[in-house]
Amino acid sequence: MFHWLEQRPFFFTVVLFIFVSFAGLIEAIPDFAKASQPTVGTKPYTVLELTGRQVYIKDSCNACHSQMIRPFKSETDRYGMYSLSGEYAYDRPFLWGSKRTGPDLMRIGNYRTTDWHENHMMDPSSIVPGSLMPKYPHMFKNIADVETAYAEAYTVKKVFGVPYDQEGMPKLGTFEEAKANALAQAKTIAADMKNQAVKDAVANGQIPEIVALIAYLNSLK
Repeated sequence: MFHWLEQRPFFFTVVLFIFVSFAGLIEAIPDFAKASQPTVGTKPYTVLELTGRQVYIKDSCNACHSQMIRPFKSETDRYGMYSLSGEYAYDRPFLWGSKRTGPDLMRIGNYRTTDWHENHMMDPSSIVPGSLMPKYPHMFKNIADVETAYAEAYTVKKVFGVPYDQEGMPKLGTFEEAKANALAQAKTIAADMKNQAVKDAVANGQIPEIVALIAYLNSLK
């Protein structure tokens, strides 16, 4: 058989391609599946954090900011530990990005505070001179859509088996329970903010978009 293949370059090439492809799949798929498992400490987003993630996408923050630190010294010196596949296990969709107008935000929760985000979102250039980032005052007035975030969390729990309501993982429960937990988390964030209108809104049981967004950004570590 091998002598026959050696005399026919085309068929030899086809058979070689098939064997190399099969061997490559056998080698790569198990390692890829293992690397994609959640890393230790990775948890699903809370409903408030997921609400903030939707605000982040809605206002196209991902158009200017990546969330993927590459394994280069210049990257790790600035942003911290390079990204691992398992850290994105619960991200739908992924927000890796391929262009940076602003800095990478993968681990921004490690070095920015609630107070910093509040001032930065209201007037970026007052915090970072020369910043091209626009102002987002509407986030301080718009009320976040917690219901849609809950629906997303409930869906990924049922369809993809995301481990909400398991030991050590975020609670989901009913919508009323999730809304109460989101409000409790929002009150913790609002306590560190200075904007009185935001504080009053949270005290009245409403969650402005800025609070949800800050919750999401604080979770990126």
